[in-house]
Amino acid sequence: MSLSAKADTPQRPALSAERDRAQTDHRAPPMSTRCGSDSLRFLRSWASDPLRVAAIAPSGVRLAELITREITPDHGPVLELGAGTGVFTRALLARGLAEGQLTLVEMGPDFAALLRMRFPQARVLQRDAARLSASVLFPQDRAGAVVSGLGLLSMKPRRVLAILKTAFACLRPDGSLYQFTYGPRCPVPPSILTRLGLQAQRIGGTWANLPPASVYRISRSAPSPLPDRS
Repeated sequence: MSLSAKADTPQRPALSAERDRAQTDHRAPPMSTRCGSDSLRFLRSWASDPLRVAAIAPSGVRLAELITREITPDHGPVLELGAGTGVFTRALLARGLAEGQLTLVEMGPDFAALLRMRFPQARVLQRDAARLSASVLFPQDRAGAVVSGLGLLSMKPRRVLAILKTAFACLRPDGSLYQFTYGPRCPVPPSILTRLGLQAQRIGGTWANLPPASVYRISRSAPSPLPDRS
C-alpha cells in the first residue's frame, strides 16, 4: 500500500479511546470496592467517636437479610434508625419497598451525606435517635416497622428508653422494631421492656457477620391505646 493510500484510510482519533476509558471510570464501583470504602468510613468514625458508632465495620449482607426478613412493602412507611452506610436500607429495597417509603435517621454528618447521595428519594434526617418526635417523623401515616442499626449495648438505659419510646410512638399498634445485637441476649433490658409494655423474641442469628450477630423482634405485649406522639 502506498503512503498516500494509507493516509486516506480513516483513523479512529486517539482521543476517542481516552474518552471511552474516562466514561468507563465513572461507572458504579464494584461491590468489593464499595464494601472496602464503607469499612474504612466506619473505622474512621469509630476511631473518632467509639461510643456513638459502636462498631468498627458496617453490618454484613447476611445480617441485613435477616433483620429485614419479615418486612414487606405493606409495612411501609418504614423507619430506620442508625442507617450508617445503607446496608439495611439496600436490604429493605430488595424486599420491594420504594425509597420514598423509607425514613433514614443517622446522627453522623458524613454517613447522612452518603445516605442522601445513595438514596436520593428517601427521607434522610441527621438527628439523634434519642431526641426524635413521632409527630414530626410521621404526622399522618404511622410506620409499619422500625429497623434499628443502633448499638444499644453501649448506651445508658435512659437513652435506650427514650429511643424505644419514640420508636413505638411512630409504629402502628401491630408494628414491630427489629434490633440486632452482638451480645448473647436482647440488648434492651427487661426493666425497660416491662415499663413500656413490650416483649422481645429472637428471630435468628448469623455467624456470617463480623462479629456474629442475632436479631430480635420487639413488639407490644398486648394491643394498647395509641401512645402519646409528642
